[in-house]
Amino acid sequence: MIINPDIQPSGSKANNPILPFVIITFIYFIVGFLTTVNEQLQAPLKFTFLSHAGGLKNTFTTLISFFFFLGYLLNGTLGSKWVNAFGYKNTILRGLFFMISGLMMYLCSSWFGYQYPDLNFTIKDAVIPFGFVIFVIGSYLMGTSAAIIQVVVNPYAASYELKGTQPVQRLNILTAINSIGTTSAPFFVTVVMFSGISIENIEIRQLLLPLSILILCILVIMVITKRLHLPDIAHTRAVAGEKLERSIWSFRHFVLGVLAIFFYVGTEVAIGANINLYAFELMDSGHPITFFGKTDIIIGGMDLGIHALLSTLYWGGFLIGRAVSSFFSKISARTQLAVTTVLAAILAVVSMITQNLWFLVAIGLLHSSMWSCIYSLSIKGLNKYTSKASGIFISAVFGGAVFTLIQGGLADAFGSWRWTWFLTVICELLMLAYALFGSRIREKDLLI
Repeated sequence: MIINPDIQPSGSKANNPILPFVIITFIYFIVGFLTTVNEQLQAPLKFTFLSHAGGLKNTFTTLISFFFFLGYLLNGTLGSKWVNAFGYKNTILRGLFFMISGLMMYLCSSWFGYQYPDLNFTIKDAVIPFGFVIFVIGSYLMGTSAAIIQVVVNPYAASYELKGTQPVQRLNILTAINSIGTTSAPFFVTVVMFSGISIENIEIRQLLLPLSILILCILVIMVITKRLHLPDIAHTRAVAGEKLERSIWSFRHFVLGVLAIFFYVGTEVAIGANINLYAFELMDSGHPITFFGKTDIIIGGMDLGIHALLSTLYWGGFLIGRAVSSFFSKISARTQLAVTTVLAAILAVVSMITQNLWFLVAIGLLHSSMWSCIYSLSIKGLNKYTSKASGIFISAVFGGAVFTLIQGGLADAFGSWRWTWFLTVICELLMLAYALFGSRIREKDLLI
């Protein structure tokens, strides 16, 4: 029998070095950072590209997130196929290539919008620059990149056993580092990309330099990753030519987990992407949003804006929550999910009634561990079906596109963002149902 030295047995905790785990964790940090950068560009592009979009302004703005997560829906299973065909490392490299391609489209969009601002088309009363279309294509490529990379990092973290840790703990560590990226991204957009300039005075050409630097950084990461040793893990993917006896859709707890993650990412992203748009609406209508009694944040002479702080604290809640929950070795994923969904639903209701955005921000603390809980419950006991399941699971992240866009459309229809947050309540209750009932594994789904 020939033993492949690049295959890491999944059960040898004591011998597993930590470096491969560190590598995939750092790459996941990059994914989180750029995902939130994409979301935070919605508001600036609303004032630059979409200033003449009329009554469809919110709907078109949320198309940025919609096409990002469309990449998850269409290409999550592609990542799974690549894992089975080429292994984890080569799939990550392909994902990084898509990331560079997406950033290049962002760069082209900024250049085109700056050089040819009058080239546009109309839909009803909305005037849409072609530069915005190029940016949306880039958003789709970035979503494709994130989907492919996540197909690798989630099962890798769950299966790459480190002594003294459980799968849900490793996933919480992974997502906590990811949250550092999502937390820092809003201020990166505000301070680095737009230099603290008031959002009404932003110019699209300001994206050219920071985007060029980001492209260079990802190229360096790609080269480093190619030269590093990242072993595969045995029994987590079908080997070449192996036929799986069952359909992945025959595992009920997995199928319901896919639905649960669809609703989870839907509300998670909708809050992170749209809370700043809601903040602008409240401020324009005479409802000042304060932070310790202040309506603005001045650092180094730059007004960073409450809107950036809202998003930063929301994603920062993920960082804190995941760091704390990584120590919950004796609390089951099912219990964690049940408790956090109930509390999140209550906060969403209170926020709508009081028009207080800080209750929405607080939901970030509760959302922090939900991904790890749902993922670990969904793939439990799947063994060699894991990599295929991961691809389908990642496709369900498309919920982030669906609910963000639906909420934007509802905001235009209602004339306000206030009552659109009932979508969050619905999503939380459906995830609660999965925790209590849907995550239980049937006896016939147990693989020996």
